[in-house]
Amino acid sequence: MESRVAIFIDGSNLYHGLRANFRRHDLKFADFVKKLCGERKLFRTYYYNVLQEPGQRAEGHREQGDFLNSLRETPYMEVRLGGTKLAQGVAVEKGIDVMLATDLLRYAWSNLYDVAILVSGDGDFCYALQAVKDMGKHVEVAYFENNISRDLLDMSDNHHLLDRDFMKGLWTIRSYPSRRRRSSRPVSKIVDRAANKQA
Repeated sequence: MESRVAIFIDGSNLYHGLRANFRRHDLKFADFVKKLCGERKLFRTYYYNVLQEPGQRAEGHREQGDFLNSLRETPYMEVRLGGTKLAQGVAVEKGIDVMLATDLLRYAWSNLYDVAILVSGDGDFCYALQAVKDMGKHVEVAYFENNISRDLLDMSDNHHLLDRDFMKGLWTIRSYPSRRRRSSRPVSKIVDRAANKQA
């Protein structure tokens, strides 16, 4: 019988990994999911992240809205959004890991998938993955080399390194514009300040 795959994406981990490794985030999610599945059958993809507050960073909120709209257009994709809370004046994620781990376990218990693919390098998911394995399911991890828990890799039955070879052909824009200035001529501080605001 063909294996059913469920993909669980730690959105913040993926976004920052794309930024840190490729300096871009224009990912073709449908193709990304298809590549992770291979020849197996996709049950559903679940994406978890926080919803940015418009009052804190309006531009980021607008960009995220466009990004989430493109996600919702991806077939068999569910978007799960949490919120933030202030901890010593700093906004931190609230409940995202719990949401992901709960779905991971609940859908395994309900026998909705045979293979879980976790897109994250966060070692906090190790115990949940072990529980899924104890239910007879297979678990895989998709990760960036510079952001992976060794325990998470050891826990997985298989893994996918998200490097340049894996990501080839998965971008919506063929040539992503560089944010570096091409001219070495000095520019005014006002222009510099404006460029920094746009970055």
